[in-house]
Amino acid sequence: MTPHTDHEHGPGCDCGHEAPAAQTLWLYTPAGALQSAPALRRAAKRLARLGYEVTTDASALARQQRFAGDDETRLAAIHRVAEAAPSIALATRGGYGMTRLLDRLDWALLARSVEQGTRWVGHSDLTALQLGMLAHGGARSWTGPMAANDFGRDEAAGGVDEVTEGCFVEAMSGELEAVGFRTEAGFDGLSANGTLWGGNLTVLCSLLGTPHWPRIRGGVLFLEDVAEHPYRVERMLLQLLQAGVLGAQKAVLLGSFSDWKPVKSDRGYKLKTVVEYLRAQTGVPVLTGLPIGHVPTMVTLPVGAKVELVVQGRDVLVGW
Repeated sequence: MTPHTDHEHGPGCDCGHEAPAAQTLWLYTPAGALQSAPALRRAAKRLARLGYEVTTDASALARQQRFAGDDETRLAAIHRVAEAAPSIALATRGGYGMTRLLDRLDWALLARSVEQGTRWVGHSDLTALQLGMLAHGGARSWTGPMAANDFGRDEAAGGVDEVTEGCFVEAMSGELEAVGFRTEAGFDGLSANGTLWGGNLTVLCSLLGTPHWPRIRGGVLFLEDVAEHPYRVERMLLQLLQAGVLGAQKAVLLGSFSDWKPVKSDRGYKLKTVVEYLRAQTGVPVLTGLPIGHVPTMVTLPVGAKVELVVQGRDVLVGW
């Protein structure tokens, strides 16, 4: 799962980098309420030590039921960040709540912030925001770590993963041009070009048929999820297949599908079974091993960028 460095094609996700001077970073909470204020404080301090000028949004610790404040509060936070147009807009966490806001978001304002240089970063529930930005004008964003879950992890839980941190810093500075990973045998020689898009499988499927769905053909689709049993993963993948989404792609990259528990009735049915079945249903290459998802080690990827996918042996390189 660890990305490797390929200097011929571009820098890898190395650690030990510092942010360029005057890169501003805004922490905001657009979906689920933060479970730990100390995690946010740790994240802010660590990011500041990396050289970022960190601003924590006024409503970052707001709470109403499971949400980071009511819909108006979270909507205002997103628009406030977009108006400020910092170098980086980093979500503190995901959870659930973005879907409530999609019909009311000012997509033009978000696009303008991207034009001014803002990189919107996150994963999980942030998939709804990222795909919405892509659907409403094609603005690019970034799948990557989040403040509390990744930069705010305490030392007892392992602290900040070096690959995750290094890849994030390189991506935000513009130095990162490619990521690499290892996949299963059988794809040697594969080469594909297309728009990179995707994210959390559950959230992505929830957008199908809505105005917030990006109609990408000939793309490279990446997917991940958490706490979903393999049969649910299979059901969602088949929904995408039967809707014609998978067949319209050049390749599908599967990340981590973590934190699920087998049950007696599985009788050997597992994620590997799902992947093998999916491959038998489509001629589109389905590659596993992409380091994204709800895991400590994850790369940062540009959603909406034109990429080149190359496989040599079991080594995969995605460059942009």
